[in-house]
Amino acid sequence: MSAPSLTDHAALLRNRARALKQGADLFLHEDAAAEIEERLSEVNKTFTAPAVVTGFPGPWAEILPDARIVADEQTLALDPGSHDLVIHALSLHWANDPVGQLIQCRRALKPDGLFIGVLFGGRTLSELRASLAEAESHLAGGLSARVLPMAEIRDLGALLQRAGFALPVADAAKKTVTYATMFHLIADLRAMGEGNALSLRPRRTAPRALFPEAARVYSASFPAEGHRIAATFEMIYLTGWAPDESQQKPLRPGSATARLADALGATETPLGDKPLSGEH
Repeated sequence: MSAPSLTDHAALLRNRARALKQGADLFLHEDAAAEIEERLSEVNKTFTAPAVVTGFPGPWAEILPDARIVADEQTLALDPGSHDLVIHALSLHWANDPVGQLIQCRRALKPDGLFIGVLFGGRTLSELRASLAEAESHLAGGLSARVLPMAEIRDLGALLQRAGFALPVADAAKKTVTYATMFHLIADLRAMGEGNALSLRPRRTAPRALFPEAARVYSASFPAEGHRIAATFEMIYLTGWAPDESQQKPLRPGSATARLADALGATETPLGDKPLSGEH
């Protein structure tokens, strides 16, 4: 029997549709779009055939009005070798097969095409996760799947390599947002379409005391100025290129034709057999 998928995609789509109907608050999408726009301006290349994979096209259409917008389905509607830029925009953290998503993006790129992905990383909502866990373990003696588990940056960098990207880079930016209470944070998550869409999420109504107790724990453990609470959002940016012969490649070990000591104008001192020691 196979394990259940991480994400209930139908529930995710319902959450997004509800957010749009009620006036979605996509400030983190807007922040990510502005960051990627700045990064693109630093690339010495003009992109003429971009595509954006996203559940919320609005903020991304503003920076790339001619881009093809593609829904983040399990099979992406991307034609092989048809784009010189593919952006996976704040939806990869919900993917049941993130490597498969990356491979499809790489295949959609022309040679030397650029991929940029942005997603929420492992530190995101760490305060909410800890507060709910403490409250539920105290009240019910166990834990339920209430906050999406998110990948760490070191693991995501390795996924780029597995997907076949050249020159892979992963970096992160942490953003702290303050709220009046935990309930205001949860309302904001729903307005972003980031409500609980886990396949193993509880289907029964939560115990009446759970969320008030979690809110109390949150306020006591993660206070911010002005009697508010702090919430962390870690934005991880993934960058990689479709392989091409024009790209720089690392030299083979032992293929250097010059000595580092000569380049530095230094005297090379051979090491003897004396063991090295360091401070502990």
